[in-house]
Amino acid sequence: QVQLVESGGGLVQAGGSLRLSCAASGRSISSYHLGWFRQGPGMDREFVAVAKGNSGAEWYADSVKGRFTVSRDFSKSTVYLQMDNLESGDTAVYYCAADGDRRWSLDAARYEYWGQGTQVTVSS
Repeated sequence: QVQLVESGGGLVQAGGSLRLSCAASGRSISSYHLGWFRQGPGMDREFVAVAKGNSGAEWYADSVKGRFTVSRDFSKSTVYLQMDNLESGDTAVYYCAADGDRRWSLDAARYEYWGQGTQVTVSS
């Protein structure tokens, strides 16, 4: 079992920044892909970014590319999402998730473990 706990959400003005953290516990997750997803009001959950297992290589949704940066600290079993130049469309509950499959995916259904989510609200 893997437990994921997010922190760092809040209220920020458009153009501002926030940094989300997600701490994992329960077992070694170095080989797990750690993804960030978000769900806005009345919307489906969507992929934001992933830090791949073992390598930490990054992949982003087009909507956040150039504004968000995902990183992971293997020694702390923690993944981060640095969000800059935030827009009102970024308002959502943000979730981190862990996928133990060898091949990474954008599909939320592939991720086995989920955090409780943290609210990010961007005011215009």
